[in-house]
Amino acid sequence: MEVLREVDELCEWRDGRRIGAGRLGFVPTMGNLHAGHLALIDHARRRAESVIVSLFVNPLQFEDAADLARYPRTEQDDLEQLERAGVAAVFVPTEAELYPNGQQGLVRVDAGPLGERLEGAARPGHFTGVATVVSKLFNLVRPDVAVFGEKDAQQVAVIRRLITDLDFPVELAIEPTHRESDGLAISSRNRFLDEGQRQRAPAVYRALTRAAESLAGGHTVAATLAGARHWLAQQGFEVDYLAYVDDRRFEERDRLVEHGRLVVAARLGEVRLIDNLSVVGAGPGRPSASGESDR
Repeated sequence: MEVLREVDELCEWRDGRRIGAGRLGFVPTMGNLHAGHLALIDHARRRAESVIVSLFVNPLQFEDAADLARYPRTEQDDLEQLERAGVAAVFVPTEAELYPNGQQGLVRVDAGPLGERLEGAARPGHFTGVATVVSKLFNLVRPDVAVFGEKDAQQVAVIRRLITDLDFPVELAIEPTHRESDGLAISSRNRFLDEGQRQRAPAVYRALTRAAESLAGGHTVAATLAGARHWLAQQGFEVDYLAYVDDRRFEERDRLVEHGRLVVAARLGEVRLIDNLSVVGAGPGRPSASGESDR
């Protein structure tokens, strides 16, 4: 496994791959790797002959400097995991390497209206930061396929539009959400939960499954969401949003739709948890939950 820290090193590695070396898979991460990330890498290995992973905590994605500062950085452990996972190369740039002219006056990729809704409204500028760094990484790595996790469903929607609207020659592959045995979506931020919070945290996913059951029982979207928000508040959560959306546009819907998804962001103290569940229209007003993995 090659560890590449400079853009020139990455480009030399990319251009030096032998003709006929096959497809290149790419998994962009912010490090602090866990089982969910390793599943993304396994997915990439199934779709490509070699895989490159990036480790970069992107400052453009953080509105809160304190949140950026406390984001877990575990580079040595990450590199050891990636070595065992059999990736071909790892790109580990510094902020100065990836943004050599700094952030002031930086040309950015606007995520459009899609990036301003729900998670984008709660975290202004977040998806512009995502779109900018992913565009840079796509241009530098030039992968055949890039793998993202379904847990960050709105991010997936932004990347899908990025690839389509800016004509990146990249196949987008989506790995289902990976969960702990009690249903909590695996996330780097889970480490910030204290013991009591960790016991309550699975209620986020339970709220989604209860909402899906409510819809299956014929309740309206409005009544279902109101009930789910109330139940989460009773469990001690501060709900940023809980909505039913068309997951291509992330516009809120009051009736079941073909690409429907329940999405939630809720806080336990200082820890913010996000999750989602696909709930699509199946027949006249009957919902179907899909797209989840308990691995």
